[in-house]
Amino acid sequence: MENWREILITLAGAGQLCVLVASALVPARLNWKQDLASLSRLHRQMYWTYGGYVVMAIIAFSVISLLNAGELAEGGLLARSICAYIMVFWGVRLALQTVFDVKEHLTTWWLVAGYHTLTLLFLFFTITYAIVTFGF
Repeated sequence: MENWREILITLAGAGQLCVLVASALVPARLNWKQDLASLSRLHRQMYWTYGGYVVMAIIAFSVISLLNAGELAEGGLLARSICAYIMVFWGVRLALQTVFDVKEHLTTWWLVAGYHTLTLLFLFFTITYAIVTFGF
C-alpha cells in the first residue's frame, strides 16, 4: 500500500467495523426494551428496521472500503461517487453528535471516552472520504 489515500481508506474500513461494537451496546445501554415498550408494535418494528438498515450500511461501507481501497483511492468517478455518499453519511452523523442530548447516559469514564472516540472516528471517516471525493 504505497498510496496514502489507500491506507486511510483501509483504516476507515476497519474503523467502521469498530463503530459496530459501540452500536451493539446501544439497545441495552439506552434501555430500548423498556423505553420502546410504550410504542405500538409497528413503531417498535420500524425502529429496529431503521437500526438494521444503518448497521447494514456501515457493514457495506466497511467491506467496500477494505476490499476496494486501492480502486477507491484512485479516485475515478464511481470511486468519488461512493466516497461522496459515505462522506455525507458520516458527516451527518458527526453533525448529530453536536445536537444529541447524551449527558445523562455518560455515567462512567469509559462511556465518556467511548463517546469522544466515536466523535473522532466520525470526523476521521468524514475527512478520509472527503479527500477522495474532492481529490485532495
